[in-house]
Amino acid sequence: MTLAPSGSQRPDIRSASPKRILLAKVGLDGHDRGVKVVARGLRDAGFHVIYSGLWQSIDAVAEAAQDEDVDWLGVSILNGAHMTLVPALLKALHDRDLDHIGVIVGGIIPQQDQQKLTQLGARGCFGPGTSIESIVQFLS
Repeated sequence: MTLAPSGSQRPDIRSASPKRILLAKVGLDGHDRGVKVVARGLRDAGFHVIYSGLWQSIDAVAEAAQDEDVDWLGVSILNGAHMTLVPALLKALHDRDLDHIGVIVGGIIPQQDQQKLTQLGARGCFGPGTSIESIVQFLS
């Protein structure tokens, strides 16, 4: 263990660590190929990636985000329930005082819904065909 000299501040270990992102599939959406591709790409880019697996509840994802102390939460939704699930997830994070966690949404989301989701608090929406490089650039 290294101790900081008296009167000096300890270095912020968190800033030197890779950014942590939880990727989640909420509700009954069972299509997980895309989120697994994104998980591998983010991992290869240096992120610490946690994948929740399929069929997670909103509360389970919010709790995992808190337990894992993530910087970002990425939700993949391909079943059309984004306008129900994302606001509920944002509320669950807010109720846990986790508004500092950036939320991004991936999936087939119409442009007008993307605008609504960002107005509600999602930081970004990514559709099919989005490159891993552009997601990494957005998160960095």
